[in-house]
Amino acid sequence: MAKTTQNNVDEDELRRMKLEVALEVKSLRRIISAYLNYPEAAEEDVRRNERSFQKLPQAHKELLSHLPSKFQKLRWCILKNSFFIFEMLKAFEPPLDMSQDIDLCEKECQRNVQNNSVFTGETTLGSCRLLSADGRGVSHCIADAVNPVNVIHNAPKEMSLHQYDVLNVGSCSVGERKENEFCPTDGSAFSSTCCNGNVISSTPDWLDPSLQLHVPLVDVDKVRCIIRNIVRDWAAEGEKERDQCYKPILEALHNLFPHRNEESPPCCLVPGAGLGRLALEISRIGFICQGNEFSYYMMICSSFILNHTQTSEEWTIYPWIHSNSNSLSDSDQFRPISIPDVHPASAGTTEGFSMCGGDFVEVYSDPSQIGAWDSVVTCFFLDTAHNIVEYIEIISRILKEGAVRR
Repeated sequence: MAKTTQNNVDEDELRRMKLEVALEVKSLRRIISAYLNYPEAAEEDVRRNERSFQKLPQAHKELLSHLPSKFQKLRWCILKNSFFIFEMLKAFEPPLDMSQDIDLCEKECQRNVQNNSVFTGETTLGSCRLLSADGRGVSHCIADAVNPVNVIHNAPKEMSLHQYDVLNVGSCSVGERKENEFCPTDGSAFSSTCCNGNVISSTPDWLDPSLQLHVPLVDVDKVRCIIRNIVRDWAAEGEKERDQCYKPILEALHNLFPHRNEESPPCCLVPGAGLGRLALEISRIGFICQGNEFSYYMMICSSFILNHTQTSEEWTIYPWIHSNSNSLSDSDQFRPISIPDVHPASAGTTEGFSMCGGDFVEVYSDPSQIGAWDSVVTCFFLDTAHNIVEYIEIISRILKEGAVRR
């Protein structure tokens, strides 16, 4: 009888583990599909504007005769943004087999409903990957919460991973071309060449169209938000905002730890690290810094910028094209942004700089984190708490005696 009970427990645990993996794969596929659906969603916006333009009386069309040209410019900028996104995705190495069957999610949900059984809590991926940009070990620990499942999270362990080979294809921008001279906008050659004719690196198998999911527009809006956020963290245009947000923190850390030992630097944790710029800056001033981020949207992008950038201002994006608000002219809307403003691998970071993905509560509640950190920096983070007291309790536990939170 006891053996039968144990077998049932083992089967339930195995089924649970398979479900967790299927849910994680499905969630990651959805996020990747949101990135891949960016060009089509953006193109549909342009087509909608064109349809509205065609409905205008002829006299009004003549007054707005510049709009057809603007629509073509929009398409060209969408192409440039899409090129950046696709190269970013091709540099990403999923921690799971993306070809796995995700139908198990639906089957298990139906089974749970029939048995009046539900899972609670959240699951996170627990694999930590070392993505070395300069041979010194800028690591990304990939983990992201997905669907409701009850799971005990183990602190991620680092494992070595080679850097994905990406061709430095260069870039072309509106400023390099004569006015109204743009690349083809139908996307017919996009899969193999850049708009200036350079060859794009090969596409990994997990980006096969058969693995893509249909996603709601709200998911694609998150991709547009990422493109805008890149400006704040990784463009010269975002320097003023970074100075206002990050500089007081850097100055406080410098004053609190004036005598930093190069052989044994202080450790600083940055939960809610986003695209990683603040964590990078803290590492540059002599801290062993780890950024923690919950969102795979952010992690995929930060990994690409931190680990696969070949030079500063390597990429050109057009973050403002999706909104007609707060622009005085079309030239403002079409303003190109070069990223990154600094080359991360040449930025003089302290050895041990890393980015760890996953839910802050689950990752840093692990006993191994108790008293592990000299400082915790909570910029744009505390307001994400479902329970702020829980955040503060965890921060209190993971700080060393006499350590600080900023």
